[in-house]
Amino acid sequence: MNPPRGTAALLTAVTAVTSFLIAGPADAKTEAVSADSVDYAWIKSCPKKDYTVPCGKWKLAMRSGKTITLTDAQSFPRRPGGKVDKDLGAPLRVSGDGRIVSYLKNGRLVVRDVSSGEVRPLPGRAATLPRGADEGEVSTALSPDGSVVAVDYGDANDRLPSLIADLRTGKVATLSAREDVAGFSPDGEHLLTTRQTADNTTEFSVFGKDGRRTARRVVPQIVANNAPFALADDGTTVAVVVGGDSGKPRLHTYDLTSDAVSGAVRFSLPKGEEVQLLGWGPAGALTMWNYVGNGDAGTVLVVKRTVDAETGVTRRLHSFKPRRDSWIWWASGE
Repeated sequence: MNPPRGTAALLTAVTAVTSFLIAGPADAKTEAVSADSVDYAWIKSCPKKDYTVPCGKWKLAMRSGKTITLTDAQSFPRRPGGKVDKDLGAPLRVSGDGRIVSYLKNGRLVVRDVSSGEVRPLPGRAATLPRGADEGEVSTALSPDGSVVAVDYGDANDRLPSLIADLRTGKVATLSAREDVAGFSPDGEHLLTTRQTADNTTEFSVFGKDGRRTARRVVPQIVANNAPFALADDGTTVAVVVGGDSGKPRLHTYDLTSDAVSGAVRFSLPKGEEVQLLGWGPAGALTMWNYVGNGDAGTVLVVKRTVDAETGVTRRLHSFKPRRDSWIWWASGE
């Protein structure tokens, strides 16, 4: 069986990266590919005794049907003592538009422009992990166009602050380790985080790329207890999908400034299809990545749809079938 994937609420988007704006020389240059985009990244599963482990190299399944092998990406993380853990896959993520990939290369965090094949380190201190950090606990979250990267070190003691790296300017900001990154606004200007308070409530916060908090609110249960959710470009509006006892999904919006929850907007999905990722798109529409299948069979189909935030009208955009022999895979924006 594949390892637990966790709850992902990172944003998807439809914008494309037109240039790779990071100062300094490239770490590596690989063969260029066409203006294609990633459907998902995956690493193969191999048997070991009575369980499975990751094996081989990370690969990118492209929308065109091509497969790109990331020959320079670490397959396995190193533990604080330096030992390579071959029972676990090294961290890797794909931007919502499928154009930028982040991963570890020789112990440093880098980003790759999928179209050009150019690989560059994250700016400044964001590239190098702090002393004592466990590579197996590191995770990154990319803005929809991949121009901003949040780095979370995942230490249990919340000792290591997270970082927000702006690839366009090269600036790196610090974020409290107590904040859990939930996702970016579509333009990448705002970062949504969550935190469990001492009163067992859930607090949402919004930060700019400079690390300054612009909004904070203990949110109502209908927002805190449901997922996925997504932050709009205004930095205050959060969309959330609620399943409900009827099994019919509905959409709400929540305003962090006024603490107001909108009425329900119902929408329909085919049987067995569940919303896993959510992100704001142009003209008030939302983009959903929906998964079909669960249990030992895993996810057998991934469907991308839009849903109108006012009418609930949905439209199918794209779909793909993830490989059954993968140890783990990550959809673009997850």
